[in-house]
Amino acid sequence: MTMGSDPVSAVQALQAALAAEDAAIFGYGVAGAHLSGTRKTAAEQDWTGHNEARDTLTAMISALGATPVAAQAFYRLPFAVHDASTATALAAYLEDGVTRAYLELVAVSDPRLRTFGALAMQSSAERAAFWRGSTQAFPGLEPS
Repeated sequence: MTMGSDPVSAVQALQAALAAEDAAIFGYGVAGAHLSGTRKTAAEQDWTGHNEARDTLTAMISALGATPVAAQAFYRLPFAVHDASTATALAAYLEDGVTRAYLELVAVSDPRLRTFGALAMQSSAERAAFWRGSTQAFPGLEPS
């Protein structure tokens, strides 16, 4: 992959996306323990998707000659998860974080990486909308 004039920021953006995917994998493990029925099935599918995205990002980073960031052994949750309602809120929160990470990738100079980031961002924004039950005007951007 040709990275244009800014390979460091591309690798940094890929690393940030990888870190967000790892956090989502951990968080969905917590959320899934409090869900049942179709919500549990959705969480399992999202968990699998985040694992696949992690593997893709790991390969992309390695192909650029960098060492992918390792997943943390433990992640601090933004709030206590003790029932289906808080598990659903956690899933939306996780997807918002993944969306923000891919938004950084959309800003790199390589058009292929920008396209990859935009498509990944769209997917995570759709998942966040599912979990939240509504969409946001500018997914991935913090409300002001």
